Amino acid sequence: MRGMTETMTIGERIAFYRRRRGQSQLVLAGLVGRTEDWLSRVENNRIELDRLSVIRRLADALDVAIGDLVGEPTLLEWTDDSGVNTVPALRAALMDYSQLAPLLGAGNADDEPVSLDNVERDVASAFEAYQASRYAYVTARVPLILNDALRATRTADVEDFGRVQGLLGLTYQVAVSVLTKLGETDLAWIASERGLTAAQRSGNPVVLGSLFRSVTHALHSTGRFAASVDLTRAAADLLEPQLGPRADDALLSVYGTLFLTGAVAAARADDRAAARSFLDEAQESASRLGRDQNAMWTAFGPTNVALHRMTTAMELGDVQVAVDLAPRIDASALPVERQVRHAIETARAYTARSRRDDALGVLLQAEQLAPEQVRHHAISRQLVLSWLRNNRGARSMALEQLAGRLHLA
Repeated sequence: MRGMTETMTIGERIAFYRRRRGQSQLVLAGLVGRTEDWLSRVENNRIELDRLSVIRRLADALDVAIGDLVGEPTLLEWTDDSGVNTVPALRAALMDYSQLAPLLGAGNADDEPVSLDNVERDVASAFEAYQASRYAYVTARVPLILNDALRATRTADVEDFGRVQGLLGLTYQVAVSVLTKLGETDLAWIASERGLTAAQRSGNPVVLGSLFRSVTHALHSTGRFAASVDLTRAAADLLEPQLGPRADDALLSVYGTLFLTGAVAAARADDRAAARSFLDEAQESASRLGRDQNAMWTAFGPTNVALHRMTTAMELGDVQVAVDLAPRIDASALPVERQVRHAIETARAYTARSRRDDALGVLLQAEQLAPEQVRHHAISRQLVLSWLRNNRGARSMALEQLAGRLHLA
């Protein structure tokens, strides 16, 4: 369905799929415990529908994926970074049958040894590009890195087994990161499963914790919020014995970030107690860390915990809490991806308080930092669409131009 409903708001998509299912507004509203008037207002863009917990219930009732209602995935633009190979090339790499049974792979006997140092540098550069919101570059590079990492599993010396598996797991993780940003949730799930398998083989608790976070994120990106909460608890229980007084910054960071991912999932599951508990656990890890860091490309520390407090507040419907938190958070020292994510959440909070001009200003500044991230994020796209539909008075040239750049007008 990519492209078919790209310029529709969430409410308009709900109406589209409701009619396709032959349901009345009364029936669909009843299935999600709401009134017919409420659903009518949603479908006519008189109510902003931005809580994923509610969107998931509507998606379930309509028997569609969450992505169908929020307008994901979107088409990744060709850039100088990507050339003309984007998501299809990554999909082909993930669906290569030889990954499932390496003995079936053709030409394995002729594999040349791979430099693990080069693979390690390539993985690091891919994560750095992701944190700079260069999604096209990451999408184009990951298939090549994955090929090298898989070849390394066949050619490396036995004593390098753990290192090779760790690098393979992290390659899959960067794939998960970019695929979830692009709304390619099914592919992200495949990559997360394979990455976790490699991480377990690595015997490295830091890599294992990092991949647990990816699986948790992939789960809640598909709307399985409760399962994501359960996995957060199970993974934390497994990692907790490693967190003695000598735990290093990398382990503290992946452990704390796991709780941040779980907190958002809990908020989307309407589990306020779990969201609060997970945030408190993350805060404790951040306090032990003492400052913002980027160990294992987590951008973890007190500031990232504050960002997630704001996100969970919005997901739980505590809009004023989010509005109050927004200007207090200085994300300027974090990677670009985190800065822009904070800006998008701020724009979302301001819009919920009818401060559209402020929200537009924040989003335009974010676009200057990371146009690809603003272009492909479901929230920023929905904000722009809602502003267009509810525009009163003189048309805003800045808004019209932004909508054009996002291919929404």
